[in-house]
Amino acid sequence: MSTTITSREFHQDSAKLKRAIEKGPVIVTDRGKPSLVVLTYEAYEQLQPKPFVSLADALYMPVAADVELKLPKRVRHKPREIDW
Repeated sequence: MSTTITSREFHQDSAKLKRAIEKGPVIVTDRGKPSLVVLTYEAYEQLQPKPFVSLADALYMPVAADVELKLPKRVRHKPREIDW
């Protein structure tokens, strides 16, 4: 749920802004048009991309010890002969 406040309210009543942010993002309007979105740092962090972890690194992590990785049975294929 987001709240909308005017830029005047944004500048004049920071306590109101802080209370509104605890309920969700706050959209600040300037002359009736959205111009800013203010949110908690926690909400901001959730929007950030997660660092890339390769499959090899993920499997090496201690939490991966309980993960069962089922791989298909390996099948050897006969090499194709090439006609020269």
